[in-house]
Amino acid sequence: MLKEIKQAVVDGDMDGVIKLTNEATSQGLGAQQILDEALMPAMDIVGEEYAKGDRYIPEMLLSATVMRGAVAVLKPLLVNAKVKARGKVVIGTVARDLHNIGKDLVAMMLEGAGFEVIDLGIDVTAGEFLKAAKEHSPHILAMSALLTTTMIYMPEVIDAIRGAGLRDQLKVIIGGAPVTQGYADKIGADGYAADAASAAKLAKSLV
Repeated sequence: MLKEIKQAVVDGDMDGVIKLTNEATSQGLGAQQILDEALMPAMDIVGEEYAKGDRYIPEMLLSATVMRGAVAVLKPLLVNAKVKARGKVVIGTVARDLHNIGKDLVAMMLEGAGFEVIDLGIDVTAGEFLKAAKEHSPHILAMSALLTTTMIYMPEVIDAIRGAGLRDQLKVIIGGAPVTQGYADKIGADGYAADAASAAKLAKSLV
């Protein structure tokens, strides 16, 4: 059944994954086992296929949405079992940038990798990132920018975090079409990811 759940996520089959996940829990399979042995491995497959060019963004979004559907079924069980997330991530698209598809996909891939994700949405100011960092104490702060005119706000966020004395308490990762590893190095970010699958791998390597 775990294999079937994994395949349903890979195939983007929402009805199938909901049915199978409910059946699995009713037959005594643990929520953590389903997460670790079916859902997370499925998203690993999706990420690897995307990296090889065998899968496109709409297909990744579909599988990630299906994975979220299964997690929604498991969530009450995970809470009751007091299952700890791999880590906590605050994510958002920087100020004056209204693009959300890439950021949403990264957020879903992070959830698929076992992270608790606090999504601040789009057009997020340095002050809003700082407020969320203080409130949630994340392991990672992730920023996205899709324009050269908005990526300049990324160092403002890092400066705000540093000014509040929180820089050593979290990792900062960045991404988006105009962003490069060189830019990440220049502004003092801890990592750069070119796509959602890479972002999930990077986050796992940082916690």
